[in-house]
Amino acid sequence: MIGILICQIAVSIVLASIFLIRPSVTTGAAWKILAFIGLCVLPALCIVGGMNTHVQRSEQTKFCISCHVMAPYGQSLYIDDAAHIPAQHFQNHRVPPDMACYACHTDYTIYGPLKDKMQGLKRIYVQYVSTPPDPASIRIQGGFKNAQCLHCHLGARSFEENPVHAAIMDSLTSNQMSCLTSGCHDTAHDVANLAHDKFWKPAQ
Repeated sequence: MIGILICQIAVSIVLASIFLIRPSVTTGAAWKILAFIGLCVLPALCIVGGMNTHVQRSEQTKFCISCHVMAPYGQSLYIDDAAHIPAQHFQNHRVPPDMACYACHTDYTIYGPLKDKMQGLKRIYVQYVSTPPDPASIRIQGGFKNAQCLHCHLGARSFEENPVHAAIMDSLTSNQMSCLTSGCHDTAHDVANLAHDKFWKPAQ
């Protein structure tokens, strides 16, 4: 995909250069069509292709933790403790490891709903233009929604047949009771205590 995109950009630049240096060549019908393709169609394809490539890249775990302030969150995925929900999902491939952040935070990413897109762009601005916050102080605006957990767990036999889950299912699906803050699964990215944690080392 990237190779095709680079070729499109190169052809666009070549054609644009020709038509800017010698605009008189566009007097013929065939050259006018070629000019339209080179100056309109190919650049549009480059933009669409570039956006598509960037969207796919932004879903990768390595993209999410490439910001200095998010690096501790990447470290927390390796905490060797069953109580740490993100770590257990990541280490046991309950979510795709290369898309672990996106799998659980898809509504909160740059390409989530419009409001969350604005938050994502604000985070990028803070990362590169302003002063990044302390990683331990980062919070999801509006809190973590149960829908993020339920889009995978709802319908799973082990989840729905669990008597604790069954007893509070209505509260979970309505988001009245949080999966993370109601004393059930209350340990997420414990970045403030990474220095005291034991880490899992995957086999090479």
